[in-house]
Amino acid sequence: MKSSSIFKISRRNALKTLVAGSALFTIPAIVAKETYSDRKYNHKIDYKGHHQAGVITKEQKNVSFVTFNVTANSLDELKDLFKIITNRIAYLTQPQKLPVNSNDKMPPFESGMLGEHLDPDSLTVTVSLGSSLFDSRFGLKHLKPRHLVAMTSFPNDRLDSDWCGGDIALQICANSPESVVYALRDILQHTSLYLAPHWKIDGFLPSRDIDHKSTPVNLFGFKDGTGNAPADNTDLMNELVWVTDSDKEPTWCRGGSYQAVRLIRFNLEFWDRTPLEDQENDFGRHKVTGAPLGMKHEHDSPEYEKDPHGDRILFNSHMRRAEPRNPERYTAKLRRRSYSYSLGINESGMLDMGLIFISYQKNLKTGFINTQKRLNGEPLERYIKPFGGGYYFVLPGVINDGEYLGEVLFTT
Repeated sequence: MKSSSIFKISRRNALKTLVAGSALFTIPAIVAKETYSDRKYNHKIDYKGHHQAGVITKEQKNVSFVTFNVTANSLDELKDLFKIITNRIAYLTQPQKLPVNSNDKMPPFESGMLGEHLDPDSLTVTVSLGSSLFDSRFGLKHLKPRHLVAMTSFPNDRLDSDWCGGDIALQICANSPESVVYALRDILQHTSLYLAPHWKIDGFLPSRDIDHKSTPVNLFGFKDGTGNAPADNTDLMNELVWVTDSDKEPTWCRGGSYQAVRLIRFNLEFWDRTPLEDQENDFGRHKVTGAPLGMKHEHDSPEYEKDPHGDRILFNSHMRRAEPRNPERYTAKLRRRSYSYSLGINESGMLDMGLIFISYQKNLKTGFINTQKRLNGEPLERYIKPFGGGYYFVLPGVINDGEYLGEVLFTT
């Protein structure tokens, strides 16, 4: 009798526990569903404006950087190419009801990756030109931007020609990989007569950092881009990024910008065995907070004037070499917009991961090149090996419907 009662009570308690447990297990599923449904893919960024989007635009989570060699045979075909690219950008950056193919004997009109609807997903496509486009093929040599040259090696580089240069470069950014891939496939489908892909690399930023509107952390675990000039400061952007009327550039360049791209492989296995003190000294910042060494907050001034001998922040540190703040705050005349990459495993069985460094500047020499010269020989070179990239010029934007990117180049 007693044991029977215990059994009944135990069974009753067990059932209560199961019910309670089931309720607990269902809560995360509901929360996850609500979180997913709150995700918005319909945010659009206007591709029109005096400047192209994707230069000082807030970073999206994903990027494909793709370069091409132009196979057009005439100046008229080159113009047609830029008209097509502009039309595709206009289409892809707007919400669309995707076309349905009613003839199953023909290929579909588009890839089908996104189902029935195209949501912009904060897509930007930024078009830039390499110095090789200004050779003798199209008679554009006299219009080449003053500082546009092919990228040459710095002392720590091991440049691979398969990963360098290109006549035209596209930086395609969005907040999901599928939006980036969809846009790239669409553009390739419509431009295959005039373009041949040269090299491509995909990049990403930490979703947590983008969602929380905090500075992205790179694969070394340090915040990347803390020292960027604020994009909403128009005067500062005109001083650092955009070619203006006061610059001695061809007229068509006004509103454009020089783009420096560096593909930098990280030796992560070596880095992960390096003591924290050495890591922080190499960067000049605390790893967790991003604050300058000896400070508490990410955006605190490093107060170099109070550290004249480099006892707190070493003279060899990355931040002090890149941005010595002497004689002025923005010594590095550029704005960076970089991404991490992952290419798998290399021949030595090590992670092939690193940084797609991208910077924009109104003058390639006073921007990236001079900054990189200050960095030559920095301690971080033990952990990095640049292997590709290039210098490009970002076309000015288009303002009105019917205009196309590059039109100012052909009408000058």
